Amino acid sequence: MLKQQLQQKLQQKLSPQQIQLIRLLELPAIELEERIKHELEENPALEEGREIQDDFEKSDDTDFSDEGSVSESETDLTLGDYLSEEDIPDYKLQEIRGKAEQKEDIPFSVSQSLNEFLLQQIGLRELPETEMKIAEYIIGNIDDDGYLRRDLEAIADDLIFQAGQEVTIDQVKGVLLVIQDLEPIGVAARNLQECLLIQLEKGNKNNDCQLAIRVLKEYFDEFTRKHYDKIVKGLQVDEESLKKAIHEITSLNPKPGAAWGDSMDTVLSQVIPDFLVEASNGELTLSMNNRGIPEMRINKDYAAMFQDYTGNKANQTSDMRDAVQFVKQKLDSAQWFIDAVRQRQETLTRTMETIIMLQTEFFLTGDEGTLRPMILKDVAERCGYDISTISRVSNSKYVQTNFGIYPLKYFFSESTQTDTGEEISTREVKKILKECIEGEDKRKPLTDEELTKILTEKGYLIARRTVAKYREQLGLPVARLRKEI
Repeated sequence: MLKQQLQQKLQQKLSPQQIQLIRLLELPAIELEERIKHELEENPALEEGREIQDDFEKSDDTDFSDEGSVSESETDLTLGDYLSEEDIPDYKLQEIRGKAEQKEDIPFSVSQSLNEFLLQQIGLRELPETEMKIAEYIIGNIDDDGYLRRDLEAIADDLIFQAGQEVTIDQVKGVLLVIQDLEPIGVAARNLQECLLIQLEKGNKNNDCQLAIRVLKEYFDEFTRKHYDKIVKGLQVDEESLKKAIHEITSLNPKPGAAWGDSMDTVLSQVIPDFLVEASNGELTLSMNNRGIPEMRINKDYAAMFQDYTGNKANQTSDMRDAVQFVKQKLDSAQWFIDAVRQRQETLTRTMETIIMLQTEFFLTGDEGTLRPMILKDVAERCGYDISTISRVSNSKYVQTNFGIYPLKYFFSESTQTDTGEEISTREVKKILKECIEGEDKRKPLTDEELTKILTEKGYLIARRTVAKYREQLGLPVARLRKEI
């Protein structure tokens, strides 16, 4: 049964520029540079250079008056909940669909991959055609860290059913041994134990090495759990000999293929700071790192073309109206992008100024102990932005100081209280915790309960479970795994 009814609904929507601003806020300096280059290539109405006033006189139905002051309640909405396709021009909708989730790739050059290196080596071995195909298939299944984590039975089945190669398990095992003889030593191992044994068996055959091989073969579980007493008793050796054998093991490479990712990781891990904070004579100076970010402006030829078209409305044909619409779309898109980049810079600057104000002592001295407790809400309240905006700004951004380069997230930490009621940063507690663990007797490492007592004696009232949480955040193992002989 059909019936009519009135329904009142309040809905918030994001404009295309607000969407663009949200994405630009999340980009670090190097990705913003690439994003701007991409936009300059895509939009002929946008060009490098200082903006010339009155280049483009906006038409009556194109309003940019509010673009420079987007309210935070609008900017931080969830796109999927509030975005209506009806309110977005077709050309912007295409951009959003085509480029919304696409991040611009940072170009890098990577040397020969691990698989290519192994294929090159195996090509120098005089193997029959069948074994060569088995070798190529095995190499294709080797992980980036150099391990073969597939069962040989599964590899044999794949070769039979997918590649049409009649092979046996023994043939696959034989080819695997050939691959394990290649560089880097330890490659194509099926687990950590096998990887370490391959390296030891190809190394020096001294007494320490022989004992290390026995430890891995006979007491691998005890070794990983650091139950050294059981190993000493089982192998009937003294602690000094076991210590030398363990040194042989710990000097091995547990991930022989990891080195082939270094060239890519090095490039991707190069940090380009977004902010520069200089301390001089007790004063701090903040500047944005805009070295690779060009100034942008509206292309005056496109602006003039638009004026010519709009000034001759009486004689416009259908094709001319399409041309006017196309030019207007490109001009609007260029102006929106310029405004979004400008507002991004303003938002980042205000946020960083607030962080400096809250952490002045650290930027002047570099002493981690001077860091004050600070959360996203503290910064948001002082600079007038929403918490989600501060989160976007602090994500993947770095600041260069007189004492090194730090991620913005480094300056955020929860607070805890001392026995006198004074609020301190949890980072200070972690620093003391780390110092205690570094200075402990490695033969009898401090347990979490003992660390809790030490912190309590120093005036920090912290529960044992909190100590365990801080220790894990510092990447430090439990006492049993920190034990040495």
